[in-house]
Amino acid sequence: MTGQKTVPNVFINKKHIGGCDKTLQAHKDGSLQQLLNGDNEDYDYDLIVIGGGSGGLACSKEAAILGKKVMVLDYVVPTPKGTTWGLGGTCVNVGCIPKKLMHQTALLATAMQDARKFGWEFDETVKHNWDTMKTAVNNYIGSLNWGYRVSLRDKNVNYVNAYAEFVEPHKIKATNKRGKETFYTGAKFVLATGERPRYLGVPGDKEYCITSDDLFSLPYCPGKTLVIGASYVALECGGFLAGLGLDVTVMVRSILLRGFDQDMANRAGEHMEGHGVKFLRKYVPTKVSVNTTCLGRDACTDKLGLDKAGVKVNPKNGKIPVNDEEQTNVPHIYAIGDILEGKWELTPVAIQAGKLLARRLYGGSTVKCDYINVPTTVFTPLEYGSCGLPEEKAIELYGEENIEVYHSLFWPLEFTVPGRDNNKCYSKIICNKLDNDRVIGFHYLGPNAGEVTQGFGAAMKCGVTKEQLDTTIGIHPTCAEVKRQCC
Repeated sequence: MTGQKTVPNVFINKKHIGGCDKTLQAHKDGSLQQLLNGDNEDYDYDLIVIGGGSGGLACSKEAAILGKKVMVLDYVVPTPKGTTWGLGGTCVNVGCIPKKLMHQTALLATAMQDARKFGWEFDETVKHNWDTMKTAVNNYIGSLNWGYRVSLRDKNVNYVNAYAEFVEPHKIKATNKRGKETFYTGAKFVLATGERPRYLGVPGDKEYCITSDDLFSLPYCPGKTLVIGASYVALECGGFLAGLGLDVTVMVRSILLRGFDQDMANRAGEHMEGHGVKFLRKYVPTKVSVNTTCLGRDACTDKLGLDKAGVKVNPKNGKIPVNDEEQTNVPHIYAIGDILEGKWELTPVAIQAGKLLARRLYGGSTVKCDYINVPTTVFTPLEYGSCGLPEEKAIELYGEENIEVYHSLFWPLEFTVPGRDNNKCYSKIICNKLDNDRVIGFHYLGPNAGEVTQGFGAAMKCGVTKEQLDTTIGIHPTCAEVKRQCC
C-alpha cells in the first residue's frame, strides 16, 4: 500500500506517516501533533516554493521527484528602468551567467592583444559591438528560461508567474501582472526569494543610476561609468566594462571585497588599477546627476507578509534566521539561499540546500547542507579564487602564533611571451599549526581561478594538510602546480 519496505509503518488517523525517521521528523516540525489532534487539513499543495531562482527550482523539482504536489511562484518586480526577466532567478538572468559571459568577452580583448606576440597578424581595426554581445548573451539566457519551464512541467511542478505573500500561516495570496488575486494553501513552504540591488537613497539615484539588474540587458553601451561599491559584483562589473575599453571609475566607501582576504582583495584591486580602472577611495555619494552603476543588495523579504505567518526576520537587513536544517521559527516554513542570515550568497549553495531540504522533508534523508569551506571565485580581470578562512579571520579564531601562511608570487606561462603582468599572480594557503598544519584557508589570484579552486575545495573537504600538498605531484606547466607548492 505504501511502497515502504521497512518497519515500522506508522499510520495516524488513516494517514501514512512513514518509518521511524519520518515520524520523528513529523514530531519535530509540528505536523505529528496536528494529526494526533485530528487537525488533518487538506491543503492545495504539499509544498509551495516562493521564488523561482536556482535554490527554489532545485528544491521544488526534488520534492516533485519524491512524489509531492508542488507549486512554484516567481515574479520579477520591474526595475525603475523597466527591466524584467524570465524564470531562473538572479544567477541565470542578471548574475553569474551574463557576468561570466561578459567577463569572457573582456578576456578575449586581452587575448587579441597577446595574439600578435604569438605571431598572429591582423591589420584591421578591432572594435567591440555592445549590441551584438548583449543580444547573444540574452538569447542564451532565454533558452535557459525556457528550459526551466519545460523541466518544471515535465516533473509536474505547477509554475505560477505571480507575486506571493502570506495572508495566514498556511495560506498565500498570489497576484499576477494584471492584478488578479488567487489564494493557495500549503502544508509546507520554502522561501527562496533571493536579493535585489539596493539604491542609494540620495537625490537622483533612481533617475540616473542603473543596477546590475539593468546592466546585462542594457540596450546601449554604458560608456563612461562610475561604479558605486566595492563588492565582488561591483569589481566584476567594473572589470569587464574596463576590459571592453570603457572609462571606468570605482567609488569605494571603505574596503574592497568585504569578507574576503584583504591581502588578496587589495592585490586584485591593484591589478585593476594597473589596467586602467580608477578608484575613488573613502567616498560616498550624496547626490547623483549623471549616469552611474549602483551596486549592493537587499534581501527580498519585506513584502512577503511574513508577519502574518509569524516568521522572524532580522529587521536590520531583512535576512531570515534558520536552524541547521533551514527551518525558520515557524515549523512548517523553511528558507534557503541569499535571504538566510549568516550564510553564503552563492548559487551552488542555494541549489545544494534546496535539494537536501527536499530529501529530508520527503525522502527520509538526514543529510544537511555543509556551509563550511565553500569554494568561490571573484571574476575580476585577474580572477580571485578562495576557500576557507581569510587570513584575518584565521588569526581571530586561532591566534597569529598558531597559524602559518605560505605564499608565492608567480608568472603564468601564458603571460610570459606577451610580457604582461609579471609576478602579479599570487597564491597562499593558511594552515592551523595546532591541527597538523591542516589547510584552513586557500587563496589564488590568477587565470582560471574557478577551475583551480574547485579541486582544492574538494581537498579541503577531505581535511588536506600542508604535508599532503607538498607530497602531491603537480601537473606541469600549470598555475595550479604553483599553488600546490606554496612556500
